[in-house]
Amino acid sequence: MPLEFFAFLFMAGSAVGFLSGFLGLGGGIILFPVLFYMTPALGFEPMDVKSITGLTMAQGFFASLSATFFYKSEKLVNKSLVLTLGLSLFASSLAGSLASKAVPDGALLFIFGVLAITAAAMMFMPRSYRHDEVTEDKVSFNRPLAIAIGLGLGFFLGMVGQGGAFITIPVLLYVLRIPLRVALGSTLAIGVLSATAGLFGKVATGQVPFLMAGAMLLGAIPMARVGGMVSKKTDTKHLRWLLALIISGAAIKVWTDIF
Repeated sequence: MPLEFFAFLFMAGSAVGFLSGFLGLGGGIILFPVLFYMTPALGFEPMDVKSITGLTMAQGFFASLSATFFYKSEKLVNKSLVLTLGLSLFASSLAGSLASKAVPDGALLFIFGVLAITAAAMMFMPRSYRHDEVTEDKVSFNRPLAIAIGLGLGFFLGMVGQGGAFITIPVLLYVLRIPLRVALGSTLAIGVLSATAGLFGKVATGQVPFLMAGAMLLGAIPMARVGGMVSKKTDTKHLRWLLALIISGAAIKVWTDIF
C-alpha cells in the first residue's frame, strides 16, 4: 500500500477517534462507511468487508478505552451498568465474531444496515433532558432487561465488527432510561468489553490487517480523549441530535448500497 493510504488511515482514525469521545461512539458506525466508500473514491484499492470490520473493531476498542478514562474521571461511568450489559455483550459478541468468518459480505452488510436503521429510528423519539447532568452514582436501571439486551445484540454486533455504541446509546436512553452523559460514558466502557471479545475473534480468524490498524490508532487514541473533553462542555440537546444525524446518515448510505 502507498504511503498516502496510511496517511488517509491516520486522518480517518483521528477524526473518528474525536467523534468517539465526543459522542460516546466506538466509531464503527462512522468508520465502516468511511473505509468502505471513501477508499475506492480516493483512488485506493477497495478493501474487503472482513478487513474493514477488523479495523473498526480495533479502532472501537482503543478509542473507547482512551475516552473511558476521561469519562470515569468525571464520574460518568456507571460500573454496575457496564458490568451487567457489558459482560452479556462480551459473551455473545465473541460468538458472533467467530461465526462471521463463514458469512458472506452481503449478509454482513445487511445485518449492519438493520442495526443502524433501528438505532436511527430510536434516536428521533422524544425524550426529557431533565436528568442528563446527573453523575453515575444517582443512576438505577433494570438489570434483567439489561442482560437480555446484551445477549440479544452482542451476537450480531460481533458479526459486523462493531463494539455496538451506535445502538447501545439509543437502548440506554430509551429502553433503560439512562441520563445522556452517563449513557455516553458507560457506553464507551461497555464498548471496551464488547470490542475485546470481538477483536479477539477477528484477530484469531486473521481479519485484522495490523499495519493498517497501527496507522489508524496513532490518530484515534489521543483524539478520543480530546473529544471527551469537548463533549463535557456541549449541551446534551446538541449531542442527542448530532448522534441522531450521524447514525441516520450511516444507515441511509448502507441501505442505498444494499438496494
